[in-house]
Amino acid sequence: MTMNSHAPADARVAVVTGGSRGIGRAVSRRLAQDGLAVVVNYARDAASAEETVAAITAHGARAIAVRADVADEEEVAALFDRAQAEFGGVDVVVNSAGRMALAPVADLDLAVLDAVHRTNVRGAFVVARQAARRLRAGGSFVGFSTSVVGALFPGYAAYAASKAAVEAMTLILARELRGRDVTVNTVAPGPTATDLFLEGKTPEQIERLARTPPLERLGTPEDIAEVVAFLASAAGHWVNGQVLRANGGMV
Repeated sequence: MTMNSHAPADARVAVVTGGSRGIGRAVSRRLAQDGLAVVVNYARDAASAEETVAAITAHGARAIAVRADVADEEEVAALFDRAQAEFGGVDVVVNSAGRMALAPVADLDLAVLDAVHRTNVRGAFVVARQAARRLRAGGSFVGFSTSVVGALFPGYAAYAASKAAVEAMTLILARELRGRDVTVNTVAPGPTATDLFLEGKTPEQIERLARTPPLERLGTPEDIAEVVAFLASAAGHWVNGQVLRANGGMV
């Protein structure tokens, strides 16, 4: 995959799953602005991943695109192997890969439920396992949940349940990494203007959700990327084992 140069030996390195589009793309670009070399992971859309890499390298930063299914332990191990081979190690892992399905509990196709949980629960564990094994001292793991875990909107049961599992894992993993100087946190965005959020919603639904926070707008991928960048930085290193609801003030 595309890259512009090997990182200096002392450069920090980030692996961003789901890094080719939406919030993951914004996170990849924001971390690159802070000087990190970025491994942009994608599952299917190689073209979007390469676009993200090109946007990063155009500004003189370092990036590569690497395909892996986050729920496949061998592919994720190979993803981390590639990060270490190209850039020398891993300091930040952001698991922004995710899948959403909306349906009432009574109508939900169980095959869809399995697919959502394969990516959002199994995938979260697989990526967290590699992060726990490989993050260097001073590093950070950032997972993704959703503010719907608190808001509990009808139709979101499968998605919210999968993300509640991520929240439960957060403090446990932070405690398991005692003595490693590695932080573990989860960001739980509110309504954010991404393709994943907008898909399947009417303009009326989108407008209603945009008015929910007191700030009366949808979040942007860049809003969320700023939170991730803080957690991944030295300035955010005292924050550990937390779920941050980045949602403009909704429940």
